[in-house]
Amino acid sequence: MEHRFSRRDLFQTSVGMYLAAKAARAAEPAAPPAPAPAPLAAGPKVAVGLVKGDNRIANIKSALELIDADIRRKLVGKKTVVIKPNFVSSNKQLAATPADAVRGIIDYLGPRWKGPIVIAESSAGSTTEGFKNYHYNELVKDFPGRDIKLVDLNEEGLYETIPLLDGDLHVQMCRLAKRLCDPEAFVISAGLLKTHNVLIATLNIKNMTLGAPLHNASKEKPFNDKRIFHGGVRQTHYDVMLTAQKLSPNWGIGVLDGYEGMEGEGPSQGTPVASRLAIASTDFVAADRIAVECMGIDPEWMGYLRYCEQAGVGAYDRSRIELRGEQVASVQKKYRLHNDIELELQWRGPLTDLPPKLG
Repeated sequence: MEHRFSRRDLFQTSVGMYLAAKAARAAEPAAPPAPAPAPLAAGPKVAVGLVKGDNRIANIKSALELIDADIRRKLVGKKTVVIKPNFVSSNKQLAATPADAVRGIIDYLGPRWKGPIVIAESSAGSTTEGFKNYHYNELVKDFPGRDIKLVDLNEEGLYETIPLLDGDLHVQMCRLAKRLCDPEAFVISAGLLKTHNVLIATLNIKNMTLGAPLHNASKEKPFNDKRIFHGGVRQTHYDVMLTAQKLSPNWGIGVLDGYEGMEGEGPSQGTPVASRLAIASTDFVAADRIAVECMGIDPEWMGYLRYCEQAGVGAYDRSRIELRGEQVASVQKKYRLHNDIELELQWRGPLTDLPPKLG
């Protein structure tokens, strides 16, 4: 016998099934709420040395001496020291690490390290020209008898790869300088205090993560993996964190030369600020946190530094940092930020459209 169902029959049947399923779900125990993020381990505080004075070399050496025991512990078993300056420009000194900042580091290392020292950079321009223009060749000659050499990481061309997100949030492999990934190296960041056109401020973490990707100006197969990072204000923060995770196992000391910082249109077109500071820590994130405060920047604005702490790269929470030397309040100067700061800060809000591409 054939049965025919009207639309009313089908509707009533559907409603009945829905109400029955709803009643069954109501009788089940409620699903547990999503677990809250695990709290950061308390552990011992990390030390940051903060010094103010009228001599760049002496400032850096003194800041390092404030954390001497921490440095000596991390140096044990290493085979080489790699000092990574910041040459975002190869011809504008205010935008680049002065030779005297590296001289202060080598002065400190003198009685503590007798092995080879490599000063290595992957400049956005020509590292070799930067070494010449900033008098790094003379710096090496000032330490006769020491095994110190200058290396242009772009010319050396050795690398390891890491998957990052490009501006379209597609995975793209990035080539990172192999020397900065060497587990037997004690890597020292010789960074600066500068404002930035995408990431608000550029300090140790930015120096290491954007200085590690290589570029090659060869006419045969030109590439520039630094451009992968410049896709948007959200993606850049995330890629910096990913790269920091890759590099951080080899990090030794984060040093910031704030003798003359840069404000405004950083990282290369800004104007000088006579902060007269030096900051040092074996925790690169902690050193950057103190620098952010010294520059008068809201710490909550620094997305990539907050991400690094969440990923276990370092200590950004102020309660986890032991400050030695000067107090921030006595040395702070409020830096004028980049004109695009309102766009830069859009990383914090909801994603309503494609993020702006800056820098």
